Amino acid sequence: MEHLGWLSIIPPLLAIIAAIVTKNVIISLFLGSFSGVLILTKGLPLTATKTMIGDYLFVQLTDSYNAGVLVLLVFIGGFVALMEKSGGAAAFAEKVIKYLNTKSKTQLAAWFGGIVIFFSDLGTPLLIGPIFEKVFDKAKISREKLAWIIDSTASPVAVLIPFIGWGVYIMGLIQKEFEGLSMAESDWDAFIQAIPYQFYPILTVLMVPLVAFTKLEFGAMAKAEKRVKETGALYWPDLKPMRKPDRFSELKETKSKPILIWLPLLVLLVTLFGMLIPLGFPFQKIEGSAFRVALTTAYLFAGILLIVMMVFYKVKKFGEAFDIYISGMQKMMYVAATLVLAWSLGTVMKNLGTANYIVEIMDGNVPAFIVPAILFLAGACMSFATGSSWSTFAIMMPLAIPMAFHLDASIYVCIGAVLSGGLFGDHCSPISDTTILSSTGAGSDHMDHVKTQLPYAILNGSAALAAYLVAGLVATTLSLAVAIVIMVFAVIFISKWQNKSNTGTPMNT
Repeated sequence: MEHLGWLSIIPPLLAIIAAIVTKNVIISLFLGSFSGVLILTKGLPLTATKTMIGDYLFVQLTDSYNAGVLVLLVFIGGFVALMEKSGGAAAFAEKVIKYLNTKSKTQLAAWFGGIVIFFSDLGTPLLIGPIFEKVFDKAKISREKLAWIIDSTASPVAVLIPFIGWGVYIMGLIQKEFEGLSMAESDWDAFIQAIPYQFYPILTVLMVPLVAFTKLEFGAMAKAEKRVKETGALYWPDLKPMRKPDRFSELKETKSKPILIWLPLLVLLVTLFGMLIPLGFPFQKIEGSAFRVALTTAYLFAGILLIVMMVFYKVKKFGEAFDIYISGMQKMMYVAATLVLAWSLGTVMKNLGTANYIVEIMDGNVPAFIVPAILFLAGACMSFATGSSWSTFAIMMPLAIPMAFHLDASIYVCIGAVLSGGLFGDHCSPISDTTILSSTGAGSDHMDHVKTQLPYAILNGSAALAAYLVAGLVATTLSLAVAIVIMVFAVIFISKWQNKSNTGTPMNT
């Protein structure tokens, strides 16, 4: 297999180190890409710079597939900004809050609200948190529990949805590797096939109703719940909540209607599937370009409708709504730059033969069934250290897919392992943006949120790791059932063990 030996692993290693040091995905991806080009150009800095710009960055921008993805991301950004500013989520929640007369219903309502705001992982904490914080206080449920719920319905939900920014970004990474391996399968089909193997995000989302229904709590979360129940104190002594009062007051003052959240989403889905079904969806393969055109059209129509509704219901004036839309489009430039650099790094690693070198080392030394577990652990460590799942995806996907292809491991399982590992580390990391925003949205002390969430995350991560060992042996969706069973029994056992330790009575089994 063609490769440049140990030199070929310098770009991904440098990208990882830079991401840990700088906490900046753009800088880390650029340094990784440039170092690879420098190796390919025999260490000539000026030639490497010209080659990087002309043969990598420009080429990525002029590729028709890439251009379609970037245009789609711009329309997604505009729509998401409108949804966040429309106040529809707050209006919808206020209609539901009056029915929340038990702790279980209150927790499930916040969980459901987080799932409804699937279109924005960063918007979920700042929309759901301020809406439900007073309801949780009244029900004597800890702010730490609220932070855990909204953190569990932010990125863990977003990574499972193929037609929002997360899915588009991930499919862009998948497609590049498929092209390099001359695989005919579409990125959409691969993403859908990999969803059942995204064990960690699925377990994280499912654990919330499990805990709400069964009242099984453990670790620091159980202590926080006991504190609120017995003393009514929202925080431990000398701890400070994370807050953004201006953002909260803006959300609460927005006079809106529930229709501003459900109707645009309905129009989006009807437009999308209305354009895809005549092409044979979901029974026939849909060309990637047709899917991107349909999705871009759906977001455009939904965005136009939302602007009209915001003006009609006097939520915003037309000029204000349009400015919000354009501002949301502009914010996607960071994502677009990340994706272009990720594509460039993937191309550089392909030209260096990075995956070939790793496969050559592993072939015969590491059994194929353990590859998904290795990818999961590597992704988890990387995202925990960097606080970024997206940079983890960008670095790991160009390695994982060729490895799976050449080592005869399941590509779908390996894609799921990369995505799960990235989410697991991100969910545990105190420097993750969603972790910080969840503390902010819930009005919780940040490190308290990290400490109370960590035991749940580690339990789910352990269950996911076990399931990847099973899926590596037999690539079947039944491995997801294995992960769920492990999670349920572990929660029950740990909760009973903790109750035994607290009361000194024998544990019932």
